[in-house]
Amino acid sequence: MEEHQSFAEYCGVALDQIVILNVFDTPDFPATAADDFDALLVGGASEANVLKPDQFPFIQACQNLIRHCGETAKPVFASCFGFQLAVLALGGEVRHKDVDFEMGTIPVSLADAAVDDPLYQDTPEGFFAISVHRQYVDSLPENCQLLAYTEQCVHSFKLKGKPFWAFQFHPEVDKATLIERLTFYKAHYTDGDGQLDRVLSSAVETPESNILVRKFVDRVLLNLG
Repeated sequence: MEEHQSFAEYCGVALDQIVILNVFDTPDFPATAADDFDALLVGGASEANVLKPDQFPFIQACQNLIRHCGETAKPVFASCFGFQLAVLALGGEVRHKDVDFEMGTIPVSLADAAVDDPLYQDTPEGFFAISVHRQYVDSLPENCQLLAYTEQCVHSFKLKGKPFWAFQFHPEVDKATLIERLTFYKAHYTDGDGQLDRVLSSAVETPESNILVRKFVDRVLLNLG
């Protein structure tokens, strides 16, 4: 799976160090599913939509798992679909837009709290990240600390007092993977080859975003400082 490979690469670990829970194949699982692991990583989900639980029956179980990890201080790194699941699990709201949604590599602004955050403290203002999403969040639950944002939406937060980070953008995805995935899903996200070409031709590398995954491993899981 592409997401598996991307996370392993940017975590700096072997593939077999990340155990996959494929929620499409196993939509019903306990909230304690990650209890025996060092951390929970939640990535994208292709065409799944957190606002359509009837169509995607695993959404409630995912929320229960993420909420349980937050309550038990299990380290969490959630991106894109995972970010949206986390917002819902923590009592927030997710909205939807059909036009003018973020797609490609975008500049991301840092909130004031980022300067003291273990993952963001040495991240430059206006760093580029990969973002492709129709669902978005414009406000956070009360127990969440804003870390990064764009003009359109919230892009990253930390659950206060917990080793729990979420990202609307994709820290685990680089430019090459963006090109590959958008080309494959162009019918879902673009209005044709013209828009696809414009998005891909403007794409840039995203090292400051990608390194956030390794910072999570080094600074949170391994406590290397």
